[in-house]
Amino acid sequence: MNKFVQIKDEIINFTLPVESKRRMCFQYLFRLFKSKENRQQLKKKIKQVGLYKAFRYSFYKLVVVGSREYQEERYAKWIGKNQLTDEEKEKQRKTEFTYSPLLSIITPLYNTPQNYFVDYIKSIQNQTYANWEVCLVDASSKPLEYIEEIIKSDDRIKYKILKENKGISENSNEAIKMAKGEFIVLVDHDDMIAENALFEIVEKINTIPEADFLYSDEDKFENTLDDRYSPFFKPDFSPDFLRSTNYICHLSCIKTSLLEQIGNFRKEFDGAQDYDLFLRASEKANKIIHIPKVLYHWRVHNSSTAQNMETKMYAIEAGRKAIQEHCHRMKLPIKTVECERPLGLYRVKYELKETPFVSIIIPNKDSISYLKRVIKSIVKSTYSNYEIIIVENNSKNKKTFQYYDIIQKNPKIKVIKYKEKGFNFSKINNFAEKYAKGEYILLLNNDIKVINLEWIEEMLSICQREDVGIVGAKLLYKDKTVQHAGVVIGMGGIAGHVNRTISDKNPGYYGRVKVINNYSAVTAACLMTKKDLFEKVEGLDAAFEVAFNDVDYCMKIRELGKLVVYTPYAKLYHYESKSRGYEDTPEKKKRFAREINLFEKKWKKELEQGDPYFNINLDLYSEQCEIKE
Repeated sequence: MNKFVQIKDEIINFTLPVESKRRMCFQYLFRLFKSKENRQQLKKKIKQVGLYKAFRYSFYKLVVVGSREYQEERYAKWIGKNQLTDEEKEKQRKTEFTYSPLLSIITPLYNTPQNYFVDYIKSIQNQTYANWEVCLVDASSKPLEYIEEIIKSDDRIKYKILKENKGISENSNEAIKMAKGEFIVLVDHDDMIAENALFEIVEKINTIPEADFLYSDEDKFENTLDDRYSPFFKPDFSPDFLRSTNYICHLSCIKTSLLEQIGNFRKEFDGAQDYDLFLRASEKANKIIHIPKVLYHWRVHNSSTAQNMETKMYAIEAGRKAIQEHCHRMKLPIKTVECERPLGLYRVKYELKETPFVSIIIPNKDSISYLKRVIKSIVKSTYSNYEIIIVENNSKNKKTFQYYDIIQKNPKIKVIKYKEKGFNFSKINNFAEKYAKGEYILLLNNDIKVINLEWIEEMLSICQREDVGIVGAKLLYKDKTVQHAGVVIGMGGIAGHVNRTISDKNPGYYGRVKVINNYSAVTAACLMTKKDLFEKVEGLDAAFEVAFNDVDYCMKIRELGKLVVYTPYAKLYHYESKSRGYEDTPEKKKRFAREINLFEKKWKKELEQGDPYFNINLDLYSEQCEIKE
């Protein structure tokens, strides 16, 4: 049998590694044989195509189709729990806000099918917040005869027929000229918004008066809202994620005064005009607010980008140019902006302004084979201005010290001795930092192997930014499944690795594994930070001997207003826990429990508030971003 069971369909490329995920395989096999119907189908399939192909087919049904059905089932349950009741709708309608701004909904029309428009306008007229207006501009090739009859009964709907079709941006700008509201809301002509969409916006504006750019979660549908699927539960504002994809998308609301400051839509970005607008708005906004509720329903049909990004390749290129201009305005040193796959994802390639000295710190105790491997891979790196500091931690094997003598012949490598008994990851790294000569510190486990040789440049080019305090890498298990691609606060109770164990080829939840974006924390198995920031927060907290010291450090750096950035373009293998062992003794379990309690006390407020980079509608006890039931 092949090492991997490869399963592909038109939507995803799923790789199930047999070697390291035997438990998962057994779970699927249990599900397969538990059902009498499944057993009968498998038996029949074996007779038709043979044992191997029959099992591939069964795994496909269970892993791909079953997973999709499972997620749809979870979302249906979520909708049932979160659907507004009639009593809640009535309560919202009777709510009197201190501030009740006029919201102007901007929608350009173009050959809009009547049933689409009827759904669209009804979703607005059914709003539980009443102080709104709709600004429609029509550039259709033929008059939409049904429009007048539909809108004549509601004086909140403004309608203008354009003499010529100037494209989506110019048409939208004509609609903005009609608007009288304090806030502009963007809704496409073939989509729908939730009944409480405008209410939620106004409620948030009243709660946070400085809010001038707001967005919500969204989902998709094809015919009616009874078949809603594929929800996108987004993070709070993430500047690096926004530079990697237009994750804000729908529903979006921008204060009119902010729009006047940054300018309206720009014709040269047609197809990605909203992406360009959001990037410009993010640069000048006082407060960007994410509403973690599904307030927008994106209709899927043959010509929509919701169905297939390939239908509008010009939009992909426009998005790339929008990011490029944004980076130039923000004075970010970049080489290029490149399109990624799946389409709609982008890579900003940052340029190193200089080549600062980097101190790579590696703790070690009698793990020669792992240490040899990591050093051998580091010295092949394309970046040369670094030193490697091996922190010798009470080794006993003579061969270890013989190896130290050999490697120190390399002027880039030095070994320092940490003489305190026991293993305290925080103390060891704090001790080593005092010897570090670099402007940047790169904490690295000894059970690591570098994959892409330009990994240091990739991390350094991001870490050099003034707004960044920490950069983490993409770490893989030896079978090329994800070990680390960002840490979520509260996951598993305290903190955990999101998207762990998925294939390296899998882009993860809405592409977040595939692109540069922000997280609350990253693992110190490979963590780059600025030396001055490390010293400012007094390094790693020694109270966290083994666990959560890296998460705690990230939290301290974020308190300084600095970003934690994950990049998939620095990729390494991590042979996790091999040199230190597992939490499998009474002493280790007791220590681990103590560190959990310490973290809970120290970061109680943050745990209660939830991770800003992980949506509250996602399950904290699932690493795979499953919907919370």
